[in-house]
Amino acid sequence: MSTHRIHLFISHSWAHSGHYDTLRSWIFERSWLVDGTPLAFSDFSVPRDNPVHNAGSDRLLQAAIYLRIDRSHVVICPTGMYANYSKWIRKELAGAMAKRKLILGVDPWGQKRRSSVVGGAARETVGWNGKSVVAGIWRCFLAGY
Repeated sequence: MSTHRIHLFISHSWAHSGHYDTLRSWIFERSWLVDGTPLAFSDFSVPRDNPVHNAGSDRLLQAAIYLRIDRSHVVICPTGMYANYSKWIRKELAGAMAKRKLILGVDPWGQKRRSSVVGGAARETVGWNGKSVVAGIWRCFLAGY
């Protein structure tokens, strides 16, 4: 059986980059098999050390981010309450919806409340562990194609 390559964009707050780091390690640092299907992932996110941050204006940065979202199959976003107050997470989710990308919400471990911004945009929300995140990505990928 051939491997399915899935392009991902992980929306996150740089101030809460630990969530991004954990998601990234779960998804990209091991091989995955879901329902007998081998999966491989490509990261189209914008981590803090990525050169896209050198964009000369908010408009150019948004265009660069939207291009990455457009190239992705699924957008992942932690549902931390900080997402309600992040201008860029809101823009990323709006871009994903405009590009008709499916959004997977992920509830960080021990979280009591969920961001309404992410919850309202997400097709599905999963718990905070690698297996549930990857299974959710696969379901979103299949639903979108």
